[in-house]
Amino acid sequence: MSKELKSQVFLIASLLFGLKTYILYRFVFHLSIENTLQEIILFINPFATSILVFSLVVWMKPQNQRKFIKTVMIIGTLLLYFNLLYYRNFTDFITLSVLFQFNNAGDLGSSVLSLIHFWDLFLFLDVLIVLYLLRKNKRNAVLYSRKRKLQVMALSLSILFVNIVLAEIERPMLFLRGFDREYLVKNVGLFNYHIYDAFVHSKTRVQKVMADESELAQITDYVNQEVDIEQNESLEGIAKGKNIIYISAESVQSFVLNKTINGQEITPFLNDLMEDSYYFENFYHQTNLGKTSDSEFLVETSLYPLPNSAVFFTHPQNEYRAVPEIIGEEGYYSAVFHANNKSFWNRDVMYESLGYDHFFSEAQYNVNEENSIGWGLNDKSFFEQSIKYLQSIPKPFYVKFITLTNHFPFELPEKYASIDQFDSNSRTLNQYFPTVRYTDEAIQHFFELLKQSGLYEESIIIIYGDHYGISEYHNKAMGEFLGKEITPYDHIQLQRVPLMIHIPGHKGHKKIEKIAGQIDLKPTILHLLGIANEGDIRFGTNLFSEERKPFIAFRDGSFVTDELLYTNHTCYDRITGEEKDIANCEPFTDQVLEELQYSDNLIYGDLLRFYNFDKNQE
Repeated sequence: MSKELKSQVFLIASLLFGLKTYILYRFVFHLSIENTLQEIILFINPFATSILVFSLVVWMKPQNQRKFIKTVMIIGTLLLYFNLLYYRNFTDFITLSVLFQFNNAGDLGSSVLSLIHFWDLFLFLDVLIVLYLLRKNKRNAVLYSRKRKLQVMALSLSILFVNIVLAEIERPMLFLRGFDREYLVKNVGLFNYHIYDAFVHSKTRVQKVMADESELAQITDYVNQEVDIEQNESLEGIAKGKNIIYISAESVQSFVLNKTINGQEITPFLNDLMEDSYYFENFYHQTNLGKTSDSEFLVETSLYPLPNSAVFFTHPQNEYRAVPEIIGEEGYYSAVFHANNKSFWNRDVMYESLGYDHFFSEAQYNVNEENSIGWGLNDKSFFEQSIKYLQSIPKPFYVKFITLTNHFPFELPEKYASIDQFDSNSRTLNQYFPTVRYTDEAIQHFFELLKQSGLYEESIIIIYGDHYGISEYHNKAMGEFLGKEITPYDHIQLQRVPLMIHIPGHKGHKKIEKIAGQIDLKPTILHLLGIANEGDIRFGTNLFSEERKPFIAFRDGSFVTDELLYTNHTCYDRITGEEKDIANCEPFTDQVLEELQYSDNLIYGDLLRFYNFDKNQE
């Protein structure tokens, strides 16, 4: 090997690393490419970043150059791989706050193992090549002249500059829309996205310190515009004095309802129950990185989850005006039942802030190998062991049951399976249907237990799906099941999850077609309980109102209205899926982003600590 080539191992490393990163972007991460400019940017950005980082070696002493190249190769590859594993599960990219949540990793079990593929070994091939070159040529480090250093840095910075300029042309104000992580990665690269994310994370730490109550005025003015919506008086107070039982159905999506596998119903009990309940067929989950914890946050506070982190983890000690606190003032006892580690998603801390009286966590359950499936205690045993606690707590109560069995990677021993698996190229989707059926059977069993205990007639039972179970990563297999290609329009429609409000003895059950979201459950339950709470700050509206807010917003800026669906900068007819002129959706886009920003400001600044809720209840 020539002396010149020996001195340029950093260039070989940067090109190999850039090529590897581009291959991941283009063929593994499902980044949508809409035009030639996007394709050019996607090709440039991994090389722009890798050349810049590896070129820093020219400023180092020869004895440090080899160590720097090895360190960057290994750490960079691991960061790519962590993002790959995360993407396979969530079709998203890791944020700094998620990386800090390694305390959750111990509960993942087989979930992580199922994400690891044999072909992942090729991700480390360039690392081995560079390590071989460094080992073979132990004297390949040189002392660069000042002129050469400046030339190298000028070249690397120029490539990065071209990347950023093209990205800004393609996506103006890119960094002001940090909720769109795919666009950030697609335009400036994964590593620059992580730098940006770290900046945003550190910035949010000081927002609370700098916040003051003057920021509340504009938000309260916006929220109060929605208060005068006409209510449905026939249901107001129907739940007063009754027990409220929420069932958070893990990963259950609406596409399984009234569907069959080999002639067998996937969810026979839920199919029957919707005929005897208020069933909202266009109810969307609105969660983000916090998944189940985000759904809890939405349901209890009527605020949106955060764009780059999980509220339960980053802001658990904020001041909130959540449902458990509000109904506690009306004499209700509140509790959560979840047979998982109490610190998972920081629930033990967050539940106190939300005003819950008690958390029945894994420590209160007998969990062993015989009664465990996947993540832990199976749903049937969970409900069976919970009923004694439910009978013992003060009444009336407000409780939430969080199921576990239908959790990724959806592993169910054959002896528990009541229906066949699906047959597709996706093991995840194939296994999903038997676990959904198991949860359906467990919920049916719980209803039987409630009736046996005498609690059924005294309660109102609300079942909702917490978030999606099948991500975009499995769109091809999902298309096989649904018999069509999955488009961005279909992806949003697949975010519909079940919502059934079951009132024993009530005769007014019906299917409701109006759009709805998890953010609407707080004002809905307070309406059913007859609690006015007019001074509340919330972004949802009562689902039984004659007129409602005209849109349901998602954390990435997508939204649906009764007639329209907007996602990926495209406007669709919500009913037919036909593309429409973008001008049809434009009246809502700014309002959606404004509402998301207001919610973020409330959380980042902990602004509710300045709000006098008692005064607004007078």
